[in-house]
Amino acid sequence: MTDSDTSLRDRLVDAGVELLAAEGLQALTLREIARRAGVSHGAPRRYFPTHLELLSAIARRGFTDLAERTRQALDRETGGARAQVAALAGAYLEFALERPGMYELMFRHDVLESGRLGLRETSLPLFSLLTGLVGAADPGADAPHVAGALWANLHGLAQLWRWRSLQLATGEEDLTPLLETVLVAHLGPGGGR
Repeated sequence: MTDSDTSLRDRLVDAGVELLAAEGLQALTLREIARRAGVSHGAPRRYFPTHLELLSAIARRGFTDLAERTRQALDRETGGARAQVAALAGAYLEFALERPGMYELMFRHDVLESGRLGLRETSLPLFSLLTGLVGAADPGADAPHVAGALWANLHGLAQLWRWRSLQLATGEEDLTPLLETVLVAHLGPGGGR
């Protein structure tokens, strides 16, 4: 691939990321992405033979951004493993709530199941990090299962909060107490581990 090919490929992904943030998942058509990138509507097919491949490239950018946000949150956290799990969970929820279109795309079944996203390079490192932190926070825990349950709980928390279902059900407008409840449910009461 030449530099100009890479540049156009990146422009198409950039246009998709911007479109997703501005108008949501339903706006991510090949034609609209091409228009925003300033190319003919057929140009994306040269780099992304299917719409799903372009969506996967856009979702990969989301996973990269989430990983960076998580790294920054962990770098700021000076507490023990439980505090780091809380920081990772907070960064995950913050990402989901600030970038709902990207978050939705990243976890779409067709994108995940396509094999084009490269889960081993995108979401599995984040899950491995969470598993390691859970194991350090609670050495007696079955870390992969606890991390999986925690991740599922965070995903549900993000979705229900976005839909305002939790606010309606609990009368709560602050996500922090709910997040702490999730952490206690999976890791036990707070502590310095």
